[in-house]
Amino acid sequence: MSELSRRHFLAAAALPAPSPGYRILDPHVHVWKKDPRYPWAKETVKPPEQDATPEMLLDLMRANGVAKTVIIQVIHYRYDNSYLADVLKRYPQYFHGVCRVDPLDAAAPDHLSRLVREQGFRGVRLSPAGNPSGDWIRGPLMPPLWKRCQDLKVPMTLLAPVTRMPDAAALIEKFPDLTVVVDHMADCPVDQPQELGKLIALARYPKVFVKISHTWSLSRQPYPYLDAQEHVRRLYAAFGPRRLMWATDWPIVEQRASYAQALRVVRDDMPFLNAEDKSWILSQTIERVWPFPE
Repeated sequence: MSELSRRHFLAAAALPAPSPGYRILDPHVHVWKKDPRYPWAKETVKPPEQDATPEMLLDLMRANGVAKTVIIQVIHYRYDNSYLADVLKRYPQYFHGVCRVDPLDAAAPDHLSRLVREQGFRGVRLSPAGNPSGDWIRGPLMPPLWKRCQDLKVPMTLLAPVTRMPDAAALIEKFPDLTVVVDHMADCPVDQPQELGKLIALARYPKVFVKISHTWSLSRQPYPYLDAQEHVRRLYAAFGPRRLMWATDWPIVEQRASYAQALRVVRDDMPFLNAEDKSWILSQTIERVWPFPE
């Protein structure tokens, strides 16, 4: 049994906690499958060795009491969203999808319109690197793409290091009606807590939301990742629970933790969150951004 399969089996076998009285929604997972119908992007030098299928994900969701998820287009396929589109078509009752478009393509706004209107995607993800290769976030192609996203009324999701938050702020200023979701606490290093101020500065924009995921990735400590929880505590003070959301980042999480731990750390082991806070972070905030049918 592979390591990924073994962890999946153990997590799926765990007994779920009692129902909290609301449906738990996971706003950040990925799926992929080695299949010639869905080739890896040419830029993918090292494709994943193991599949991460929607069926595996559904097993984990059922075992952990998670009702629905938002699947983010994985980088291995780059801008070919075909596999995720087929997954969404197959399991519309469980999943929403966030696509990728090429930020260096002037036709990206039109590609986004097609993906939203014809294939039902509920947002787009951009991933500017922190080095000069990501400077396109400051370039002339961004305003038309952000405006189209605003016109389509779907969220803009940003995977970007904390050093890019001032660049994000410049665009948010231009499009105040656009919902923006910052992934993984902008991956701010725990040994550079002052840098988190660049993300906290976005709290002044009421339509900016933050995923408090990656405690397990950022931490230099074992579960429950108390050093990374300090980031969560500061973001909670700045944004409040109604603009924070948890996430597993499955199956990436399984490099360091289990799906169950990614849920449990927020649900059970952040003592500064009360029951109402958790109802927002685990459910209601996500419904604000990605409403799911009953």
